[in-house]
Amino acid sequence: MLNKYIPAYIKLSAFIILFQIATMGFAKSNPYLYQLKIYHLKGKAQQDMIDVYLQDAYIPALHRAGITAVGVFKPLAADTAEQLIYVFVPFKKTSDFMELDGKLIKDQQYQETGKAYLNAVYNKAPYVRLESVLLTAMKNAPEFYIPKLNAPKNERVYELRSYESATENISLNKIGMFNDAEIAIFSKLNFNAVFYAQVISGSHMPNLMYLTTYENKADRDKHWADFGIDYKKISGLPQYQNNVSKVVSVFVRPTNYSDL
Repeated sequence: MLNKYIPAYIKLSAFIILFQIATMGFAKSNPYLYQLKIYHLKGKAQQDMIDVYLQDAYIPALHRAGITAVGVFKPLAADTAEQLIYVFVPFKKTSDFMELDGKLIKDQQYQETGKAYLNAVYNKAPYVRLESVLLTAMKNAPEFYIPKLNAPKNERVYELRSYESATENISLNKIGMFNDAEIAIFSKLNFNAVFYAQVISGSHMPNLMYLTTYENKADRDKHWADFGIDYKKISGLPQYQNNVSKVVSVFVRPTNYSDL
């Protein structure tokens, strides 16, 4: 009786082995998890405190925790009512994100260097609000990239874009459009994108976000003019109609202590 089961057993074993071999490479290309922290500030005192905290305490602590590149950006257009600072943190694994706070608590150098921020009292808070957006990298851009630019940081122009959609399924359609065609166009034209990602937790869902980088504003405008030529070939396709309800574009510039 046992003999008649041997062929099936062999087939099952062969399938398991082939499946394991086929999926071994997937772990290496698992999409990154990103956190975009947005500090909402009012006044120079809060701006200065956040700058000192990020530069002297937070970013060095993240480096010690194995996160080698952290981006810090500020809007080009100054706002007297509210100032914003964007902090981009890439995590290779979800567990890296989940374990970070625990690592920071145990990091005595971080606790000492960041004590002005960490121990701030209620009437001298370092920010008005702190917003956190979680994103997962898109399939065809599973990792973040460090921009290859020649201009000094204080001349560069980065563009943070958010594409909102009417429903979750429609947003997935736009993400599919990125994976199927748009990322390839951006890459061909050398948009120097830091990331392309789907928002999985945030205040404007469903949406995707990405960050492209340029030497200056003129360089940005030239890239987008070139992009429009190729984009026309896909934007009119029936399967991609009405998949974006709102586009929010913010021009930012890296701080002098930003890794990106």
